[in-house]
Amino acid sequence: MKFTTLRKLTIGLTAVLTFGTAFGASAETLRVGMECTYAPFNYRTADGELTGYDVDVAKGVAEIIGADLEYVCQQWDGMIPALLANKFDLIVASMSITNSRLEKIDFSSPYRDSVGRLVGKSNMEKPLFDAADKPIPENFTGLRIGLERASTYESWFNAILPDADIVLYDGSEPLYLDLVNGRVDAIMTNPMKAHLRFLAKEEGSGFEFVSPAIAEVEYFGTGVGIGLRQGQSELKASLDGAIKKLINDGKLTEYALKYFPFPIHNEEWGDN
Repeated sequence: MKFTTLRKLTIGLTAVLTFGTAFGASAETLRVGMECTYAPFNYRTADGELTGYDVDVAKGVAEIIGADLEYVCQQWDGMIPALLANKFDLIVASMSITNSRLEKIDFSSPYRDSVGRLVGKSNMEKPLFDAADKPIPENFTGLRIGLERASTYESWFNAILPDADIVLYDGSEPLYLDLVNGRVDAIMTNPMKAHLRFLAKEEGSGFEFVSPAIAEVEYFGTGVGIGLRQGQSELKASLDGAIKKLINDGKLTEYALKYFPFPIHNEEWGDN
């Protein structure tokens, strides 16, 4: 596979938000790692406020377990190393639960779906997938595909289309800019984000989804969960219980409807 590294995004921002119900006299503080640039899941508004679906989930969990939160903004490909280095306690950053990641860290039960989809020009000469939704490797020849580094999308291409010409990015925003400018021919990303961030806007005119939704568990995992260091069984149990309550109380649906026209989790997760 050919690799091109473009635009290292340096993110050194740290924000603190304290809230929640105290444990006794004072609440425990949990440091939460996220990108802070991944709209609509975790990002800053024009006035600097940290917001998004992941932020809502973090707040909801913290309220249930009685914790204060400190947000730490971290570049994506360093997210797990930073957690293991104790720079923060949790990852709430739309990170999919995959077998390779479970070798390094633990996850809570999932709080949203994990899926990928390719976006490219509406008039692409050749279809990239056949009628059975399988990729056609020869039709990727000559195309440059933009992916975020250390993502499930990169893992999928490494395994399924290892000869594809891949351009790696340290962040998601440059993907759209380079797609519009023709530096890449297609990108693979979260379809919910792609719709809101790009396809539904004027800059997305002339582009469309050029693949089916891809959700192979081997690469995309069983959903998106909260990452934590291994061996913290009590904290994991608290997170699992809080997420189940958020599902059963309708809060995850409420959070999703702020950004999307539909829920983005499986209701059956609340029964487990």
